[in-house]
Amino acid sequence: MVKKKKKRAQTTMRLNILFLFVFLLFSMLILQLGVVQILNGEEARERLNQTENAKASVAVPRGLIYDADYNLVVDNEPVRSITYTPPKNGDSHRTKIELAESLAQMMEMAPNLDELKALVNERDKKEFWYVYDADNRKLIEERLPETDEELSASELYQLQLDLIEPEDYNYFDWNDPYRLNVAIIKKELDQAMELSPHIIKNENVTDEEYARVSENLSQLPGIDAKIDWNRVYPFNDTFRSFIGNVSDADKGIPRENQDYYLNLGYSWNDRVGESGLEAQYEDVLRGQKEVIQYTINNEGDIVGTKTVQQGQAGSDLVLTIDMDFQQALDEIVKDELEKYIAQDPYRNRHMEDALVAVLDPQTGEVLGMTAAHYDREENTYTNQPHRVVYDAHIPGSSVKGATVLTGYQTGVIDIGTVLNDRPIKIAGTPLKKSWRTFGLINDLRALEQSSNVYMFEIAMRIATARYSYNEPLRSFDTSSFQTMRNYFQQFGLGSKTGIDLPFEATGYVGTNIIDGGLLLDFAIGQYDTYTTLQLAQYVSTIANDGYRLAPHIVKEQRQANGDKATLGPIVNSQSPQLLNKIDMDERYIERVQQGFRLAATSGTGRGHWANNPYNVAIKTGTAQNEFFVDGEKQYTNNLTLVGYAPYEEPELAFAIIVPRAGVGNDQNGIHHNIGNRLIDAYFDIKEQKATNN
Repeated sequence: MVKKKKKRAQTTMRLNILFLFVFLLFSMLILQLGVVQILNGEEARERLNQTENAKASVAVPRGLIYDADYNLVVDNEPVRSITYTPPKNGDSHRTKIELAESLAQMMEMAPNLDELKALVNERDKKEFWYVYDADNRKLIEERLPETDEELSASELYQLQLDLIEPEDYNYFDWNDPYRLNVAIIKKELDQAMELSPHIIKNENVTDEEYARVSENLSQLPGIDAKIDWNRVYPFNDTFRSFIGNVSDADKGIPRENQDYYLNLGYSWNDRVGESGLEAQYEDVLRGQKEVIQYTINNEGDIVGTKTVQQGQAGSDLVLTIDMDFQQALDEIVKDELEKYIAQDPYRNRHMEDALVAVLDPQTGEVLGMTAAHYDREENTYTNQPHRVVYDAHIPGSSVKGATVLTGYQTGVIDIGTVLNDRPIKIAGTPLKKSWRTFGLINDLRALEQSSNVYMFEIAMRIATARYSYNEPLRSFDTSSFQTMRNYFQQFGLGSKTGIDLPFEATGYVGTNIIDGGLLLDFAIGQYDTYTTLQLAQYVSTIANDGYRLAPHIVKEQRQANGDKATLGPIVNSQSPQLLNKIDMDERYIERVQQGFRLAATSGTGRGHWANNPYNVAIKTGTAQNEFFVDGEKQYTNNLTLVGYAPYEEPELAFAIIVPRAGVGNDQNGIHHNIGNRLIDAYFDIKEQKATNN
């Protein structure tokens, strides 16, 4: 009996301990729940309602471009635009398909069935079918071959597309305009980046389409109907190739430079300047984007927006170009080229171009640049001004001013030096001579009459060469090529002019420096090649007393003010940019200036310039141009002319190149005709505007 009571007592004690433990455990649990509820409840609720902030940029209107008289050259035309802004982490394919199906009932991506079909290729059809339904994706996955090869995501996707057969994607009727519209819109939606507006359509959006989309925005998540802009050109093609192009929204930023643009804050579909001034001044014209901050909840929905940075339209540009003069220049050059070819079609059968550059020698401002081009197959004349800075040609005697100045500075001649102009024969080379034999001739008359032999003598003296008739040049210093080129480059011949364009050619530099005869050719402009703009800078430097200025097309940058009729305040004004001062005595520059003036009044250009009322100084040039057509060597002449006016206080300097202009002496003078007409046009327009003001 005693033993049983003891055992019952032990059992009761154990149960009490167990109950106590359970009680304590529940007490701790209740206490913890209380802590969570009372102390951490607010934090838990915040976590439940946690949101995320993300920023996106919205493009602003691009800056306008005006001419020197503040006439609009490039404008922004407002256009209706339908855009899509994906949410954070994007939409699913099913969501985008449903969105595309809704939009396809409200607008058309092309005006007719043929154009719709042209916008949907086989790959588009495959991709659309593949993502349209989960069963389609499952079917293709079942077709995947077994392989141990590890494929990248892109390789796997391409393999899946390759496994899609025509009978698969032809489940859809690809002759149905509605289905085509859906596929095209879906493709546009796929190109959009999260929180970044992407243009679905901004060309030919009708009033009805714009209204239908606008009325249904609440049922179209991410879609917006807004006003966009396109570039328009009131002066049509005038100076157009220098103005350049802007990419469209489909192309966006250049993919080859995508990292550069993305680091600057661009979006993939932002339009950027691709060429000309649009590219050169992209950072000025683009403006400052508006930055919007989106508040996004845990489900990825946008629950709030806030503008954190106001957008600012791009700055406007004012050009140095007077479009009245530019239009006159275009017409003059086209007209003279057309007349010249027509008067002797056979002799001028290889002639296609006439190129002109006009600068203000005292500021470097570009006053006009043009190039007329003749297309023989189409029998049409077009304006291609980019050739002025891209195409290089043999200049002929127009560079003799640089040769004489090089002779002065190297000390091989001086003012008044007399040399014997007679035919020169170097062993193994054709006879070299002037257009006539002058005998004893000084530096001034050599420029006036364009003596070749005087230039040959300068070159041989620089090369310390000993000359005897019909023998090789002895003791020829090959470094003389570089010596002469160094001086020529001080004028811009063979070096970049510094013009405010994304690209310019510098011409061809001959590589043979062994043949002394080629140095003599170089001295008369028959070896290296130069652009029309380089020749214009060269003669501007002479006209400007040896100061070489960088040509520029943009004169001012002005703050946009939203009113096209009036310009905003000046942000930046382009001052003359001095590249270098010619390293020689000023009296040498003056001597060459005198020679250029004599060339117009009593020398090689007197028949065309002696009676010009604007006191023009010029230097003519005729360069033999050899080339091959169907394996047969052809001979033509490049006609060149450089000059400036007025002689005492130059306002404009010009260079004219007419390549492949037949053979023989040119008495009709297309380059002289162009020169006279452009000077008349410049001063006539100037006088007319002064009178009107």
